[in-house]
Amino acid sequence: MNLQPSAISESIKRILETLPAGVILLAAAKTRSLEEVQTVIQAGVTHIGYNYIQESIPIIQVVGSQANWHMIGHLQTNKAKTAVELFNMIETIDSWRLAQTIDRHCADIGKVMPVLVEINSGREANKTGVLPHEVDDLIAQVSTLKNIRVEGLMTMGPRFGDPEESRPYFKATREIFERLSARSYPNIKMQYLSMGMSNSYPIAIQEGANIIRIGNKIFGER
Repeated sequence: MNLQPSAISESIKRILETLPAGVILLAAAKTRSLEEVQTVIQAGVTHIGYNYIQESIPIIQVVGSQANWHMIGHLQTNKAKTAVELFNMIETIDSWRLAQTIDRHCADIGKVMPVLVEINSGREANKTGVLPHEVDDLIAQVSTLKNIRVEGLMTMGPRFGDPEESRPYFKATREIFERLSARSYPNIKMQYLSMGMSNSYPIAIQEGANIIRIGNKIFGER
């Protein structure tokens, strides 16, 4: 059940009051209306995430630069051109082919795209993302591209169940983040760790997350 604007604002206020300094609250706006997105922005949340390109287009066309737009769903290469035009950050780089495609489209419009590399920290066959033992090779490849700037990592972790079960996935991703931070790659600046959703974000923050992706806890159940 979707919440009224006043309830959305109150939800955001409660969440923000619990967040440590430096943690970005990103509103995951999948299936949400333009009115809901505008309510979130008015309540002080200016990072908005979308899973699907087509759903984001009419919202971004209206709201524009009032928000920072994050692509947080799996991105197909045939949608990369549109994603590059719309979004301020792509959090789901999971292959060399996708990175090359984004780089090429960015070069066409003179843009450098901040991106996060998505880690399949649970090694789950039904999830996208780079397997932990393949991350270093992908980072080394992406560091050669001129129109992409890797700024950190993203992982999903289990969506349901006991939030504590997410901790090993978040911890493993943070360890990769720290290892990569200690190395000197060109065009790589490890500063964002995007982890945790409505049920697991407090644990994600304990494990080092500084971007949390919240949907239901802001908007109510879909």
